[in-house]
Amino acid sequence: MIMKLSQAAILALGVLAIGACTPKTAAPVVKAAAADYQAPVPPSPPAANIRAICYNAADLATVRARMVQQELVVATLQCQNPGGSRAFEGLYRDFIGKYQSELSSNSAALRQLAGRKRLNVDVFVTEVSNRTAQRAPVDREFCSRSKRALDWALDPKVSSLNQVPPPFDLGPEMNIFPCPAQ
Repeated sequence: MIMKLSQAAILALGVLAIGACTPKTAAPVVKAAAADYQAPVPPSPPAANIRAICYNAADLATVRARMVQQELVVATLQCQNPGGSRAFEGLYRDFIGKYQSELSSNSAALRQLAGRKRLNVDVFVTEVSNRTAQRAPVDREFCSRSKRALDWALDPKVSSLNQVPPPFDLGPEMNIFPCPAQ
């Protein structure tokens, strides 16, 4: 009986220890606003392999604008101040306020793109969110990269959402490639 109790106690302590090791994403260090925050992007496959499935510049702009929004939503939910509150809530609110009309037109453009490319918008948005959330615990710069993206998006020099690169260009992972120059 004592053996079973000690095994249960050891198991419980192990579970608690593992739970204590869960990484928390901390608020980032402040840097000047600039579009220099994007994570490295893997190279595109050879042109012959993507000609049939590539995206033109306008379609890529539509997809990347939605990536920016989704990635910043995830960062707003993931990144915390030392007290545990959300670090970017106010900045994200300002981002939505600044780009509200562009986000509306982007939504309509994304639906049109979905019709042409046989892209399920809900699946695309969920996939971007999930892939971004998976980066939070493994990318040491996740919160600082996201903060720099928000700072850049809110900078007065930036007048369009198309000027804001997504913190993570998930396009290549999701088979969204630019069309090669002809």
